[in-house]
This record gives sequence, C-alpha cells and structure tokens, in this order.
Amino acid sequence: MSSPKHISSLIGEIYDAILDRAQWIEALDKAAQFVGAQAGALIWRNPVCRAVNVIHAFGIEPGYVELYRKHYAKLDPTTGPMLLRDVGDVASTTDLLLHGELVKTCFYREWLQPQGFVDMLQASLDKSPTDVVHLCFMRSGESGMIDNATRDRLRLIIPHMRRAVLVGQLVDRTTAQAATFGDALDGICAGLFLVDAGAQIVHANASGQAMLAQGVLLRGHGDKLMSHDANTAQGLHEIFSSAARDRGDVGQRGGALALTGRDGEHYVAHVLSLTAGARRQVGVDDRAVAAVFVQKASLDLPSPQQAIAKLYKLTPTELRVLSGIVHVGGVPEVAEVMGISVSTVKTHLRRLFAKTGTDRQADLVKLVAGYANPLVA
Repeated sequence: MSSPKHISSLIGEIYDAILDRAQWIEALDKAAQFVGAQAGALIWRNPVCRAVNVIHAFGIEPGYVELYRKHYAKLDPTTGPMLLRDVGDVASTTDLLLHGELVKTCFYREWLQPQGFVDMLQASLDKSPTDVVHLCFMRSGESGMIDNATRDRLRLIIPHMRRAVLVGQLVDRTTAQAATFGDALDGICAGLFLVDAGAQIVHANASGQAMLAQGVLLRGHGDKLMSHDANTAQGLHEIFSSAARDRGDVGQRGGALALTGRDGEHYVAHVLSLTAGARRQVGVDDRAVAAVFVQKASLDLPSPQQAIAKLYKLTPTELRVLSGIVHVGGVPEVAEVMGISVSTVKTHLRRLFAKTGTDRQADLVKLVAGYANPLVA
C-alpha cells in the first residue's frame, strides 16, 4: 500500500466517498492499512453540549461503537488535548499525555484494552466552536505503539481526508435542515461556485453571489469565474481544464489556491473535481466540472493551545484542566478522565479563574470558544 499507484488509488477512494457515503468504510479500511492500524473511526463532536456521533467506523465491533458514543467518549482522556490542537495536526496518544496516565483511566481499561488496542493516532479534520470532525486510528498490541513512520504516513493523506470531509460535511450539515439542494448550498457560509471547463459559472450560492457583488475577491466577467491575481487565475484555469478531461488530478494537485482580494484580505479556494468516479453523481447541472469553495484565511496565527497558554501563562496541567472543563464536563468528570483527585482539579481550577479573570466554568467555555478558528459558521 506504499507504492505511488496504491497511494493514488487510496486518495481517489477518499474523494469518491464525498458523495457516496457507503465508500467511507472502505476508504477508512484502506487508510488504516496504509498507516499500519487495525481500526479507524470518523467522529463528530459538539464541544458545547458534548454530543458525539461516530459517523463511520471500521474494525470496531458495533457494541463498542455504541459504548463509545454513549459513555466513553466523555471519558476519553485524549479528547481535550486533541481539541486544542490545530486542524490537520497528527498526534498519537503519547503526544497528548503520558502513557502511564492513559493506562490508569477507565477509558483504557474498559474500552481500549478489551478490544486489544494499545495506542491511537488522531487528527482533527474540521473544527468550529460547535462542530469538530475527528479522525482516529487504533493500533493493536501486535503492531505495537505508534512511531514516526506511522505519523508520517497519516500526514500524507490528511490533506485529502480534510478536503473530503470539509466538502462533504458542508453539504451534509445544511442538507439536513434544507428542503432543496439549492437551499443547502445557500446555507454554506463559504462562497461556493460550480463551474464548467471554461470557468463559466453554472451556479453560485448566496455567499458566492455576495462575493461577486462586492467585487472584493472574485469577479464574474461574462459569467466567468476569475481572480484579480493573474497567477491564481492561471491556476484555476488549469484545474478546471484538467477536471474536464476527467484525469482526476485535482486531488493530487492539492486542490487549494491562495487568493488575495482587492481589499488585501487573504482567502483560500478549495477546488473539487465533479467528474471523477462517484463525484459524477453530484446531482447538479451536468455542465459543472468543478466546485470551488472560497473562504477567508487566517494566516500565521498560533494554535489555540499556544495562544491561551502564552497569554494567560498557564502550566501544562492547568491547560489540561481547562480543556477538560470545556470538553468533558464538571470537576468530578475531569478528575476521572485525568486520573487525579477532585481536590487537585479544584486547585487548578481556582488558579485558572485567577489567571483568566473568570469566576465560572461557563466563562472558561466562552474563553476557549473565542480562540477557535471556524472554517464554517
């Protein structure tokens, strides 16, 4: 599974799973093989109400999937530290907490260990204050602990997994609340343009129409999608032409271009081919060969973890307690997850209140939410 041909095939299946959800299981299976894991899961979380849903899972018995969703997701000690990491960061369990701390938790004893898993490799694929899409691979005792080679393999495919989840979830989340496909697209905060091979705009959602009307980023000249920047315009033209030839090059090109608006603001355009494999079944005008998602970029910002710790001068333990309060729950739950006493959590909580100028746990939740960098509202 390490040859260029196999990697290309895996990337193709990842993108095909956007519109054919049944293919996610096979994509997870092959991704797990690629990174040397025995199980994998795509998980959605709501950090505010702490709701969890296992979107897709491979190699995990259904009973354990349900147990995780209902009970052990809240007891997973890696959740808090992982949610404070940047989107796309790859981390093993030992990158998030000491292995000695992990094995003391009921999550390890009652959920991981009975299934024969000894380590996990994770990455956040999409994040906002109210939605997190999380990728997790589990490794059995026979394969041993996660090593650097395993991390590097996951880093190779994370950009493609992210893009597939971003586009798929953008549509899925709004479709559940909309009566028509057009309404769903209008519910996406990112500007969305469906274009043909000649860059003619087949459809633009409400955000996209606003961008065209404001003229700060993109302009439709003769109904063509164009960029003010010549280099970007050429890159878009090449991608659209490639998609029309059905070569499936968008996934391998990266499918992302940096844009600068007339106002000097920075944006990112994510381009998805609509002509390869299952993506032909998108259900929109047959002329469309690509979907272009445009959103404002936040450049050179520190991670939330770095920003919060630096600004308030938090110790690593205080940061873990803060994460636990925000993402796990009250003091007793945090103590259980971290494997420390309730009194110790309370001590760190008092220090957090003093350092951040807050006096309620709800204020800490608002504080952390303010440091999130959502791609989609």
